[in-house]
Amino acid sequence: MDVKNRQELELEITDIAFGGMGLAKVDGFAVFVDGTVPLDRVRARIFRKKKRYAEARLIEILSPSPHRRKAPCRYSGFCGGCRWQFIDYEMQLEYKRRHVSEAIEHIGLIKDVPVHPTLPSPVMYEYRNKMEFSCADRRWLLPDELGQTDIDTGFAVGLHVPGTFHKVLDISECLIQPRLGNDILDAVRTFIRASEMPVYGLKSHEGFWRFLMLRHSAARDQWMVNIITAEERRDVVYPLAERLMADYPAIVSIVNNITARRAGIAVGESEAPLLGGTAIRDRIGAFEFEISANSFFQTNTRGAESLYAVVKDYAGLSGDETVLDLYCGTGTIGITLSDAARSVTGIEIVESAVADARRNCRINGIRNCRFMAGDIRDMLSGIAVSPEVMVIDPPRVGMHKDVVRQVIELAPRKVVYVSCNPATLARDLTVMSEHYDIAEVQPVDMFPHTFHIESVARLIRK
Repeated sequence: MDVKNRQELELEITDIAFGGMGLAKVDGFAVFVDGTVPLDRVRARIFRKKKRYAEARLIEILSPSPHRRKAPCRYSGFCGGCRWQFIDYEMQLEYKRRHVSEAIEHIGLIKDVPVHPTLPSPVMYEYRNKMEFSCADRRWLLPDELGQTDIDTGFAVGLHVPGTFHKVLDISECLIQPRLGNDILDAVRTFIRASEMPVYGLKSHEGFWRFLMLRHSAARDQWMVNIITAEERRDVVYPLAERLMADYPAIVSIVNNITARRAGIAVGESEAPLLGGTAIRDRIGAFEFEISANSFFQTNTRGAESLYAVVKDYAGLSGDETVLDLYCGTGTIGITLSDAARSVTGIEIVESAVADARRNCRINGIRNCRFMAGDIRDMLSGIAVSPEVMVIDPPRVGMHKDVVRQVIELAPRKVVYVSCNPATLARDLTVMSEHYDIAEVQPVDMFPHTFHIESVARLIRK
């Protein structure tokens, strides 16, 4: 059968692709359908046809998969956040394991690597310790809201429709943040609506209110509120801070980030403290970390404990090893390993992250860690002693080829590679497999109800 644009088809979903879309085959031709799960039988309409595949929109589920569940969130399928709520959690874990295994085998062309069952997140909901909500001068309506005349379509504080920058759903409740966060979100929404300052237009780039960022400390059950605006107007935002601090004792920090940049990111060019401190503290294992408004910190605190436990196990430290921690960020992995190593050296290109790492060392009284700011490609050549263990936790794009080459030249006895992208993990392991045995890989679920997956690979020098 020749698949054509706008054609309606009955499809049997047989697999799920990395990216979260269900996969069906029409005479061997791949058709991807979002919002489906293997063993669904569906009717779908083709909306994009390419040479080797097509994409289709789900019209109707003719026969549901036994792995399908009713999503508890009313925004499921419309919001770009947790798009896998309709899939049984045990199957989510299995699909994530397969994505890692298939990437290593088909992209990396490495056979027979043990990929263990995915470690589940300790909690499936209310796990995110950081949420960013966008303000918009246009509200994107859900299907059941279309035609209602009592809805203000010129205002929204919420989350984006997948793949868009200007379509924002007015979110009243997000199930993956702790419950109090929804109350704070509603209070901020009410205040912004009543204020005389306009919300920011994502197309016009005019307006005052831009973002609301909420951070939560799982260890202390405390909150930070970061109000992001287009200009500094203390007379406008301070009354909001006063109201929040009075109504919610769990809030211990309220700050105002200010940015006139058009980029749709909730990071200020400057920051003005409003009430309380300028940071909160959270804990991973035995170590405490200070988190400011723009600090990087793993968004699933309890999941991070599971992830770092795997890293520590794979590092196999006896107390006498020198550890090199590449892409160390704010030092969370290096600090976690510090009590089992002779010394830890971390390298990170973002200077503010290195400053956070050094501060976190002081907070925990750690003396055997040092952190250096700079481009890893330049810094590695200055490493005088080859480390026994190297931990690598690169961004989604993986390691630069020059970094891979230098890692191989340094020849650490063990490498622990932490990845948030199975494809780039597989690519980098391919190059390293000439010099290292890929002993095992452990997927760790940090993001329930999404297709994202963290993996930890253990490499032993040949």
